[in-house]
Amino acid sequence: MTPKRPYLIRALYEWITDNGFTPYLLVDTSVTGVEAPLEYADNGKLVLNVAPSAVRGLELGNDWVGFNARFGGAPRDVFLPVGAVVAIYARENGQGMLFGEEDDGGGDQGPPPDGPEGGGEGGNGGARKPSLRVVK
Repeated sequence: MTPKRPYLIRALYEWITDNGFTPYLLVDTSVTGVEAPLEYADNGKLVLNVAPSAVRGLELGNDWVGFNARFGGAPRDVFLPVGAVVAIYARENGQGMLFGEEDDGGGDQGPPPDGPEGGGEGGNGGARKPSLRVVK
């Protein structure tokens, strides 16, 4: 399957703007291919306001996020590999999503090798117990 991160970014962007909030992207500037004003980065992270009133020509593609925005009064083109987007959230209330490494791959890859379908010892095929995590 294709990676789910670009679809989640587009969905959350629409949800945030539909509710009248300001969408921000948190970007990992160490990812290869990031073309952004790195002078505004702090500890390898860059926060970008991608509200419709703040950017022009926003493209939320499957591989790249691109737009033009003003930084210090000067227009700049910004291009980000989707994998560099660490989070998308609303400035006003922090609602959104922080992406983990599992969101980088090709989506759900099926059960792990020692999962229920994959042999191993024991009644559950050696699989780990399911777990949940809190997403704020």
